[in-house]
Amino acid sequence: MATDEKPSRNEEEYFLKLDAQLIARQRAKREAERAAMERQATVMTCPRDGTELAEKDLEKIKVDVCPKCNGVWFDGGELDLLRKGATGGLGRFFGLLGSR
Repeated sequence: MATDEKPSRNEEEYFLKLDAQLIARQRAKREAERAAMERQATVMTCPRDGTELAEKDLEKIKVDVCPKCNGVWFDGGELDLLRKGATGGLGRFFGLLGSR
């Protein structure tokens, strides 16, 4: 048997198909890793215990709440918006927070 034989057309097609499948699997894996990294980059975590924060509506403002420790975290300017829009006891409470 000669070692310099040309591979048959079926062999070439077989290996091309295997290569295409391998490339498709690698692309899918890389895409899944990229999506996980993007999701992780946008997920807010509790500064106290690292739990993923959930958004809740409070007086028409979305605030971040930790489901584990029940901490409430405000983004920049949210406390001012709540203070301006809150009335009654809640308004007095936010007014006290702002006076410090």
